[in-house]
Amino acid sequence: MADLTRDDILKLARLSRIDLEDSEVASYLSEMAEIIKYVELLQSVDTTGLAPTAQVTGLTNVMREDETWDYGYPAHDLMKNVPATEKDQIRVKRMIG
Repeated sequence: MADLTRDDILKLARLSRIDLEDSEVASYLSEMAEIIKYVELLQSVDTTGLAPTAQVTGLTNVMREDETWDYGYPAHDLMKNVPATEKDQIRVKRMIG
């Protein structure tokens, strides 16, 4: 088992951009040790002969192929009806910060 140190927890917190109090470091240290023990237990399970599983629900991809439809109007005529365009595309307000 990999022995975690206080410095390991502080480094993980810094990489995760989490500010930890001194009291929290000890708590996270014991929690992370338990998680690592559990992962080591899972790694010791014999999976010989088992197929890899990506998902277990049985769902299939419901996406369809993209199709182009001809509405009988050239694109440049349709673009005359939008408030703003840029490089032959509809310009919208920024959505992501």
